[in-house]
Amino acid sequence: MEVSVLGEAVIRTHKLTKWYGKHRGVIELDLEVRQGEVLGYLGPNGAGKTTTIRLLLDFLRPTAGRAEVFGLDPRRDSIEIRRRTGYLPGELALYGNLTGQEFLRYAARLRGGVDWDFTHGWAERLKADLSRPIRTLSHGNKQKIGLIQAFMHRPSLLILDEPSSGLDPLIQHEFYRMVAEAKAEGRTVLLSSHNLPEVERVCDRVGIIRDGRLLTVEGVASLKERSLRRLEIHFASAPNSGVLAGVSGVQDVEVADGGILRCTVRGSLDPLVKALARFEVINLVSHEPTLEEVFMAYYGGDLKHAG
Repeated sequence: MEVSVLGEAVIRTHKLTKWYGKHRGVIELDLEVRQGEVLGYLGPNGAGKTTTIRLLLDFLRPTAGRAEVFGLDPRRDSIEIRRRTGYLPGELALYGNLTGQEFLRYAARLRGGVDWDFTHGWAERLKADLSRPIRTLSHGNKQKIGLIQAFMHRPSLLILDEPSSGLDPLIQHEFYRMVAEAKAEGRTVLLSSHNLPEVERVCDRVGIIRDGRLLTVEGVASLKERSLRRLEIHFASAPNSGVLAGVSGVQDVEVADGGILRCTVRGSLDPLVKALARFEVINLVSHEPTLEEVFMAYYGGDLKHAG
């Protein structure tokens, strides 16, 4: 297995731009994915996620800017990059007349051979039936074969586009373990997904792309810290509705029976804590935002200063 020196950039783009005639693909994309990390790449359909991946693998050529993978140029060194990369496309197309076993052996020959004990180990973990023609398999079972072909040569870089699509929950958890093991071995994962709890669970950092522009790349924890929090504050005696008026970042204040106040807070909690010091607070419950709430805050709020 080949891995890069710890900490170096496995993927790096500089003002990477792709136009399809008058239609936007990605615009001046500056993205870096470091060796040994799992980066989640988030955005709705049409945001530019798949365009980015195809540019990295030389399935598309950029209009402007450049990309590097392992320090190599995707156009000049595409064969070497693909040799060291495991790729699962979002729209998986397999040879329907072949069985899963036949397809994987075909893919292995293209790669110069793989460890079959290792490959069958993946099949057992994912409960993949390799004996049936691929055309007879469900979407989820085809996805398992796609995952095996991406992982089976133990690549230094995994590029996975909607990898858990169609998988049942138990198999999803096994896939998460596969990603965690790849990271522990120093390999790098770029994971494009609509499954926000999945990204929150397995990724170190998250990149959010909208309309072809990268809004932000941050650690999952720091991104959630900057997002909107929902708080429930229990007072010894019922406060009036104006108790937090003018406190920076506090929104949507509601006072319920029993001395309970509910609100949302954007940004630092320090102004709220100082305002509460004047009162007898019995309990304070913070509902930590999910990554989905963070994501929707970026898409639903003022995006001009994001990233």
